[in-house]
Amino acid sequence: MPGGMRTCDSHECSQLNELKIDTNALCFTSFYKLMGDIIMIEQMPLFGGWAGDVEQVSINNVATHIASFVLLSGDWHLDGPVHVRWGITTARESLMVAGYAGRAMDKHTHCLLGNQYYTAAGPGTEMCLLEAAAQAATDTMSGREIMSGCASLKGTQLDYTTPIESRVMAYMADAVAGLPLEKTNPMLDKLVALYEKNFEKAAKTTELRGKTIKQVYDMTTLLPTPEWLGVMDKALKTMAGLGYKFKSYA
Repeated sequence: MPGGMRTCDSHECSQLNELKIDTNALCFTSFYKLMGDIIMIEQMPLFGGWAGDVEQVSINNVATHIASFVLLSGDWHLDGPVHVRWGITTARESLMVAGYAGRAMDKHTHCLLGNQYYTAAGPGTEMCLLEAAAQAATDTMSGREIMSGCASLKGTQLDYTTPIESRVMAYMADAVAGLPLEKTNPMLDKLVALYEKNFEKAAKTTELRGKTIKQVYDMTTLLPTPEWLGVMDKALKTMAGLGYKFKSYA
């Protein structure tokens, strides 16, 4: 349709948890295929749900990736392992699942891989940026080509996401690209430890809720406020103290 989606845009179809599919998805993808559209298959396996622990969910996640290409003719797969208690992708276990599955698929296939971001904290907080950076490091180290983020504050509230989170993701991806896992894994372990202790606080208090984009961006110039830029600078300095070198940051 004029003004609608183009064939080169990603047309989404979501699988069901876990390793299930319905007739609606088959109809969607059949139509997309006949139209010559780019097909993006999305799935968010649950850590702590029916699939079980990290190892079991990782195996399930690899199978989910394969199914999206074999059964649904996907052009690329959008992952997003979620912690069943916190509802986020940035928990330690969620990152482990994403990392294991990404490494396995990257090593044995040429499939195009992505991952989506759901942080516990909201914009305007250092925790939000540390979470996004940790997942960006995991995705880059595990061979993913696409980072789909960031849905801050779990993606549950209107206007609680800004471009600064994506900028920090890009800085981190550039910082770890090409580095050996032996060097980056200990740094990532320390980074996750900085924020994971605050998950319950983020869930039960308003302190880490953060601010809406209208509160941390000038909506006329579309530029971040000095306050939000200051929080970003603080987060980058915190991560630099762990050994990350942000080559692209100026």
